[in-house]
Amino acid sequence: MNTQIAQLPIPPHFNRQKVSEVWRVPYQQRADEAKEWAKKHGVKPASEDKTRICLLLIDIQNTFCIPEFELFVSGRSGTGAVDDNLRLCEFIYQNLGIITKIIPTMDTHTAMQIFHPLFWVNAVGEHPIPVATQITLTDIEQGVWKVNPAVAYSLKYDYLSLEKHAYYYVKKLSQDGKYPLTIWFYHSMLGGIGHALVSAVEEAIFFHCIARNSQTQFEIKGDNPLTENYSVLRPEVLESFNQSSIAAKNTQLIEQLLEFDAVIIAGQAKSHCVAWTIDDLSTEIQQVDPNLAKKVYLLEDCTSPVVVKGVVDYTEAANSAFERFVSAGMHLVKSNEIREWRTLFL
Repeated sequence: MNTQIAQLPIPPHFNRQKVSEVWRVPYQQRADEAKEWAKKHGVKPASEDKTRICLLLIDIQNTFCIPEFELFVSGRSGTGAVDDNLRLCEFIYQNLGIITKIIPTMDTHTAMQIFHPLFWVNAVGEHPIPVATQITLTDIEQGVWKVNPAVAYSLKYDYLSLEKHAYYYVKKLSQDGKYPLTIWFYHSMLGGIGHALVSAVEEAIFFHCIARNSQTQFEIKGDNPLTENYSVLRPEVLESFNQSSIAAKNTQLIEQLLEFDAVIIAGQAKSHCVAWTIDDLSTEIQQVDPNLAKKVYLLEDCTSPVVVKGVVDYTEAANSAFERFVSAGMHLVKSNEIREWRTLFL
C-alpha cells in the first residue's frame, strides 16, 4: 500500500490563466520550491513507492494545445486542449505523492515527411491543402497526387523507390484499417516552439521530477519521413514495398509500461495519437495477459478529439475507440474523481 495517499493541495505558483500561453519555466525557483513542498507535505522519493504508477502523457505540445498554433485540438467545445491541460496540471499537483514516473511523448517532425504538403505534388506542381486532403490509392493511380521528385535527393532515396513506397504505404493503411493518409499542416517541427511541451504542463512535470526525485522520461516519436507515427508504441507502417524494414515497435517502452502497477493515460488528440497508443497497448496486453488491461486508466477529461468545423469531426470515432478500450477491461475515469477511483490501485 502506498503511504502517500492524501490528495495534496495545488502549489501557489500554478496560474490557471496561463495554461493557454507560452512562457519560460523558472527552473531553479521551481526546483527550490519543489524541495520545500515535498518536505512540507511528506512527499517521499519515488524509489520508495510500493505501488508504481506511471502517467503517460501523449503529445502535450504547443502545436496541439495552444490556440492559434498549427493543429490546436479544439474538440467540439472549441477550447478542448486548454481545458484538458488545466485539469491535467491540477491532477499532477494533487497526486504528486503517488505518481511514480511521468512519461511525456514528443511528436517530432521535419518538413519532408509523407504526411506534410511538401512530400506531394499534383500535375501542375501544387502541394495538397492540409487537413482537407486525404490521399487514396485512387488518387495515386489516377495521378491526382504523386511524390514530389525534388524531395528524393534530400531523403536519400531514388525517386522510383519512393514512388513505390508511397503507393504501398497508402494501400497498407487501408488494408490495416488505419485512417487514410491525411496531409497535415507543418507541425511539431523539431527545433520550433510548437515542438515544446505546453509551459504549464512542463512546469508541473518538472515540479514532480524534483519533488519525487523521479527523472522525467521523454519519448520521441514521428521523425521517420516514410511513415506516420500516431502511436508512441509503433509507427503506422513498419516496412516498405519490398518488405525491407523502415521502422520498429517501441518494444522497450511496451515492456516498461506493462511492468507498472497502474498506467494513467492522457493527452492529445483523443482521436489520433492517444487512441492509437492505447489501441497498440491493448493489443500487446491481449497477447501477454488480458487481465493486465485492468491496470490502465484513461483520463477522459484530459483529452479531446480532432475537430475542424466544416471539415472533419473525429468525436464519434474517438468515443467508439474508448468504448472498445473499456470493453477490453480498461478504466475510464475523470481527473477530479480521484478519491473514488485511485483506491482501485492503491
